[in-house]
Order: sequence, then C-alpha cells, then structure tokens
Amino acid sequence: MSAENSRTGDSAAAGPAGLRFSVPLSATRRGARLARLLAAEQFAEWGVPPDPAQLIVAELAANAALHGRVPGRGFRLTLTLATPWTLRIELTDRRGERMPEPGRRSDEPPGESGHGLSLVEELATRWGVRVGPPPSKTVWAELDLARGTARLRGPRDGRTKG
Repeated sequence: MSAENSRTGDSAAAGPAGLRFSVPLSATRRGARLARLLAAEQFAEWGVPPDPAQLIVAELAANAALHGRVPGRGFRLTLTLATPWTLRIELTDRRGERMPEPGRRSDEPPGESGHGLSLVEELATRWGVRVGPPPSKTVWAELDLARGTARLRGPRDGRTKG
C-alpha cells in the first residue's frame, strides 16, 4: 500500500488549502476499516473535525468494498481540502457500470442495510458520482467546514507518506 500526502497550494487570503491524501485499498471489509482509520488519522493531522466526515468515509468505503468489488481490484480513498473550508471525500472503485442508488423505494420493506447513501445525502453538503475513466466510477461527498473549526496543518515536513 502506498499513500500519497501532498500540499498543492496556498490561498493567502483564506489560509492553507490544497491538502490531499490518497491511498489504494483492498475491496474488502478490512480495506473499508482501514479507510476509516486512515481518514481519522488524516483528519486529526489536518485539524479537521471528525464528525460527520468519518461517518461519510465509513459509508462510502463500505459501499466500495461491498458493491464496487471486482476480484483482484481494490478501491481508492482520496481526501482533499480543496479550499480551507471545503473537505472532499472520494472513493473510486472498478464497477463503473454499477451506479449507486440513494435510499430505498417506498414499496420496499425496511432492512438492516441500504441506508448508507441516504445518510451521506443527509450529512454531506453536496455529493455525487463521476464516471470514468472506464471501468471506474468515483462517489464523492463534500463538507463545507465551519470557519474556525479546522486547525489546518500541512503534511509533516512536506514529505510524502508511504
């Protein structure tokens, strides 16, 4: 596993921005759990409040491992502070032909699963799906962080984790 942690720019008026963390993971329960743990560590390092970001990562990673699984292929977790106040969470899997379906239909009985994207929809400021490059798709969610809640820090010593 090779993690990428970089800083891509600064905004003088608003503070640091352009922090990015990306890592490939196995499309398994263990990979989904590792996505949650790595995201929590990254949020702490960047000074980003853990809630609801960690819950969104957990739901999207579980979906990537369960519904986006292709034997022998993993998924990728990417976290970006695109601006000082916007956190973007992306999970890319190899099942571009299998699009997520938010929520359950009203005629379906309630079950123990199938509520993840409804939760993401409720917690995220914005979310969506980007198709490609084939055979991939990326499910993303953005959170607008309250100004002053993030104590942004860059990568340690500007080095790449890995």
